[in-house]
Amino acid sequence: MDIAVDDLAGPAIAAFLEAHVSQLRALSPPESTHALDLDGLRVPEVTFWTARESGEIVGCCAVKRIAPGHGELKSMRTDPTRTRSGVASALLRHALDESRRAGLDRVSLETGADDFFLPARTLYAKFGFRPCPPFGTYREDPLSVFLTRTL
Repeated sequence: MDIAVDDLAGPAIAAFLEAHVSQLRALSPPESTHALDLDGLRVPEVTFWTARESGEIVGCCAVKRIAPGHGELKSMRTDPTRTRSGVASALLRHALDESRRAGLDRVSLETGADDFFLPARTLYAKFGFRPCPPFGTYREDPLSVFLTRTL
């Protein structure tokens, strides 16, 4: 598997991210859906990576710098045919390593509170993320779980 910074150009990544945003919007009401679309990811504060095997996208993730030393994990997705195959772990490890190299000392995230998101919450716990209060512009939301970890 190759993980590299992606310029978010081309139909393959657009379709992959559209599937991500559509799925999340189907699971949660608009006020509780915080997924970034392509325009939201195409800002200087965001570094976006794709994982590819044989040229095919198998996963993605991003880190958005939200304050000095603080990043937010965004757009974490594994191709549904590749869940539980190590793609998410490889991407998360890569994002955390790159965040540390970029001078961040903390990475936080928001994810869903319902059972659909349990595998994600389990993965984040495995990587040392712990519950925290809402950060950045987030507010308390019974449909959201907020997690953070130091690097």
